[in-house]
Amino acid sequence: MSESQDIKPRAEDDLIAPTPQNTPLNTQVLANRPAGLGKPQVEDVAEDEDEDDAEDVSGVNPASLLASNPALLALAQGKLGSLVGRPSGYIESLPPAVRRRIDGLKGLQVEHSKIESEFQLAILEVEKKFLAKYQPLYDRREAIITGKEEPTEKEVEEGKNADSDDEDEEETEGAQITEVDDDGKEKKDEGADAKGIPEFWLTAMKNSMPLAETITDSDEEALKSLEDIRLSYLDGQAGFCLHFTFAPNDFFEDKELTKTYYYQVGYGGDFVYDKAVGSDIKWKEDKDLTKKIEIKKQRNKTSGRTRVVRKSVPTESFFNFFKPPQPPTREELEEGDVDEEELEELDGRLEIDYQLGEDFKEKIIPRAVDYFTGKALRYEDDFEDEFEDDDEDYEDDDDDEDGAQQGADGQDCKQQ
Repeated sequence: MSESQDIKPRAEDDLIAPTPQNTPLNTQVLANRPAGLGKPQVEDVAEDEDEDDAEDVSGVNPASLLASNPALLALAQGKLGSLVGRPSGYIESLPPAVRRRIDGLKGLQVEHSKIESEFQLAILEVEKKFLAKYQPLYDRREAIITGKEEPTEKEVEEGKNADSDDEDEEETEGAQITEVDDDGKEKKDEGADAKGIPEFWLTAMKNSMPLAETITDSDEEALKSLEDIRLSYLDGQAGFCLHFTFAPNDFFEDKELTKTYYYQVGYGGDFVYDKAVGSDIKWKEDKDLTKKIEIKKQRNKTSGRTRVVRKSVPTESFFNFFKPPQPPTREELEEGDVDEEELEELDGRLEIDYQLGEDFKEKIIPRAVDYFTGKALRYEDDFEDEFEDDDEDYEDDDDDEDGAQQGADGQDCKQQ
């Protein structure tokens, strides 16, 4: 009994970027792709009862032929993908009176988009308003971290009681632990002379999994001098800027590094990411963490002499965050200067870059102390565990003989 397949092109909704509050926009890359680069989905359909009905007059099943010939399948997918977004002629075939009503609905949709744009602008203004309320707290936090000021007794007491619902803290609440040396004398606090909270931001960033993966051992020395991270909104246009303030260090001259994310108005009037621009870091001599020096020896074929060649090559570093990837222009796409593999790689890099920016804006800056102490990780781990449990349930279903048979028949799980 053979099974037929229907090739379904990717829907246009897949190319529409969501709002800045969630997954970042890849509009410049995805929306400008030449026709034919889309990856259509394959949908299983129920098998006909009569085997002969699934075959053509020559006795060859078209679906089986495509499945056994990857090149032919790719060609068919490309042809179908090029049809996405093209008019079918249905609207044009409708009576003039009906088409006029449709134009009226389009006019209503235009007005709806205007209101939605106002809504997004209002949300942005609310965010700006509350950022101003947060600023005194951020000023106070920066002063304590850098050792300019000490926390008040009220602040300390509120901090101790903040997690009073935690079982471990309830068991040890009120207990004062005193360390003693071998002679039974109270040990001196070795950190009493420390200024502020050393390596606060480095620790907070390393406790955020996406950020931790970008930090190398070499980066840590430079990030130890990071004193503060702030957020500001742009004047006159939609977007935000991240400000990284550093103490004097051995790596670069800059006191502050910035990363700016710009929004643009997307489908329906909502804000989506447009581009990102980072600081041009003024590295000290031979201290550029985004590059490494490769030393090679070259021999002259004629004289036999050798020479040492030093070559600078890019390397992984957190500070590449300030050199964000840039999507190709429409002209480059139309001229075919960028192939599909390069576009896919660029899509991934852009997504990571925008997600890191969102993590700083929505997580690291507002809840820095929770990331420093690791409290924030408990909630993230619980969230991930829920999905892991769901995956195990699917694995159990796959192990079930009846479930496996149903899955093979395409009855339980179909692409919509």
